Amino acid sequence: MKIVSLLCLMTCSLVLAVLAPAARADTLDAALITLEHGWAHVTYEVPVSGQDDAYTALESKASAVVAQYPQRAEPKVWQAIILSTHAGEHGGMGALGMARKARDLLLEAEKINPDVMHGSIYTTLGSLYDGVPGWPIGFGSKDKARAMLQKALQLNPDGIDPNYFQGYFLYRGGDRPSALAALNKALAAPPRADQPLADAGRRRQILKLIQTIDSTH
Repeated sequence: MKIVSLLCLMTCSLVLAVLAPAARADTLDAALITLEHGWAHVTYEVPVSGQDDAYTALESKASAVVAQYPQRAEPKVWQAIILSTHAGEHGGMGALGMARKARDLLLEAEKINPDVMHGSIYTTLGSLYDGVPGWPIGFGSKDKARAMLQKALQLNPDGIDPNYFQGYFLYRGGDRPSALAALNKALAAPPRADQPLADAGRRRQILKLIQTIDSTH
C-alpha cells in the first residue's frame, strides 16, 4: 500500500508539473489576445475623441501583464505597441515620454527574445525612430529607423506590418516608387486568421497612403 501510495503521489506530482506551465501559457496567450484585440479595437473602431482614454486604460492592462510575466518578451512588445500608437495619436511632449517608454520596453524584449512576434520588436522600433524628432528633442534617427525596418523585413519579409512601415518610411524619404512597391507587397500579405480587425484596419491605412502618393505624383 505504501508503494502504491508513493507511486500515486509521484504520478500526481508529475502531472501537476506538466499542467502548471501549460496553464500559465494558456493564461498568457489569453492575456495577449485581449491586448491585441483591444489595440485593434481602439485603433480602428474607437472615435478619435475617445482614443486617449481608451489607450490609457489599455496601457494599464498591458502593464499588469508585463508585471505578471516579467521574463516574457510578448507583453513588453504589446505594451510598447499600445504606447507608440497612443503617442502617434496624442502628440506633444507627453507623446515623447510614451515613445521613450515604448522604446525601452522593446529593447528589454529584444534581450529576452529578439525574434518574437515575427519581428514586431523591429517594426515598432523602426516606426519610433522614424516618427520621433531627432536630437536634441528626441531620439529619432533615420539611419536607425532604416536598420530596424530592414531587420523586421528579414524576419517577416511578406508581413503586412513591416512592409507597410517600410513603405511609409520610404514615402517620407521621398522614394515614391519604392514606397509603392512596399505598400503593394503589404496589400498582398496573407491574412492573419487571429487578427482580422487589425488586418482590415491596416489595409485601409495602406490604401489611403497609396492614394496620397498617387495624387501627389
